Amino acid sequence: MPEFSSDQQKKMTDEEFTKYLLDRLRQLEESNLRLIEENRKIETERRIVESQKIKQEREIRRLRSELERLRSPPLLVGVISEIIDDERVVVRTSNGPKYLVTVSSLIDKKELIPGTPVGLNQQTLAVVSILPKEKDPMVYGMEVIESPDVDYDDIGGLKEQINEIYETVELPLTNPDIFEKVGIDPPKGVLLYGPPGTGKTLLAKAVAKRTNATFIRVVGSELVQKYIGEGARLVRELFQLAREKAPSIVFIDELDAIGAKRLDNSTSGDREVQRTLMQLLAEMDGFDPRGDVKIIGATNRPDILDPALLRPGRFDRLIEIPLPDFEGRVEILRIHTRKMNLRDVDLNRIAEETEGATGADLKAIATEAGMFAIREGRDYVIQEDFLKAIRKVRTPVDRMFEVEPGVMFG
Repeated sequence: MPEFSSDQQKKMTDEEFTKYLLDRLRQLEESNLRLIEENRKIETERRIVESQKIKQEREIRRLRSELERLRSPPLLVGVISEIIDDERVVVRTSNGPKYLVTVSSLIDKKELIPGTPVGLNQQTLAVVSILPKEKDPMVYGMEVIESPDVDYDDIGGLKEQINEIYETVELPLTNPDIFEKVGIDPPKGVLLYGPPGTGKTLLAKAVAKRTNATFIRVVGSELVQKYIGEGARLVRELFQLAREKAPSIVFIDELDAIGAKRLDNSTSGDREVQRTLMQLLAEMDGFDPRGDVKIIGATNRPDILDPALLRPGRFDRLIEIPLPDFEGRVEILRIHTRKMNLRDVDLNRIAEETEGATGADLKAIATEAGMFAIREGRDYVIQEDFLKAIRKVRTPVDRMFEVEPGVMFG
């Protein structure tokens, strides 16, 4: 709006002059708003630039640190052989010789124990870092991450055995105070032995589900290795993992694969298995305390196990898992048929017809009975299906594998 001179203002009426002033005021307010908005944009851009500057400075510091790390000379790898005092140790380098070296003040002296791998300065050979101990990936693969879906309710005919394994393995882990009050040490391990298919592995799975302890499962044959010392190393690392993950349970299935009696007339392969067994004996009852590490062994050949493996202190309790009796077979059949659609099925009669059957046999009979029902187009299972399944599953082994004339070992 144009400016008015004093003569022009005198000629204006009061109404025109007031309108002029209002228009002028509105123009000034709009101009101020534009300035405020521009200042706000400038402030926002300034903050963005400062934020980008901070990020770039951080990235520059990171890159400089990485560059310095890459420029630093590589470290020699050694192993501590002997502790002299808090400032000096004897180390054995990777190429063989031993050296008396100093220790960096930044290292926790409690971590310096013989056998610990360390990083050494190339020039002074001073210990500047503690290296993590190597572990075989095979050992880490033995840890059972997911809890098994088997509970004590899924095991029939073994009430006494369940109570014994509860007292030996589960109770010391869940309620250790009771043993201190009584004044006794809790059992260290339990051996489950009995015919194949009687539920030894099922018991171990149920214990794993009932406790919050780390469950480590290994088959005895996995500890038998090709090269000398490898089996013993696996056993050593297995128990080291169990101690690190304590409270833990180590379940060794098919224990007879490495626990057979030691004989004089043995081959080189047998001697390597015996070395693995001796390492297992040392880990089970050696100088180093196991802590909250419990051991469960399972075998169907207890007669060939080494006596040193069976003595108290290693396996404090030996639990026989026998063939189920009549009541046990009925209970097992109820467990395996509780989800089946049954019509006029007498489980007592089936139990009478299956004398000498294992739990695995009874589970197979229930499955085969269901298959017979499906084969005939029914969605329910009758008594005749079970009788057919019994005849099929319980076929004597000598009839299943009849020897042909002229075949070797016939």
